[in-house]
Amino acid sequence: MPPALLAIACLLAITLGYSGLCALSPLGTCRKCRGFGFAMTIDRRGCLKRGKHCRRCDGHGKRIRFGRWLYNHAVRIHHAGTR
Repeated sequence: MPPALLAIACLLAITLGYSGLCALSPLGTCRKCRGFGFAMTIDRRGCLKRGKHCRRCDGHGKRIRFGRWLYNHAVRIHHAGTR
């Protein structure tokens, strides 16, 4: 099997896998707060405590995946263009 064909097959498998992940689970954990919904801070004694509300995920701990965002954006454009 030629290396170019193998590379194309690997990219196709990765693309299909990610699109399947976005279809089955459109929300992923927030990378900033790691799914807590708030930042963890350390107080003076060295103990962990709840910090500020996460602005990136609005405190939910989940964010929409980039692939799902692209899909939703494309659907909105298509819907607006075919009205």
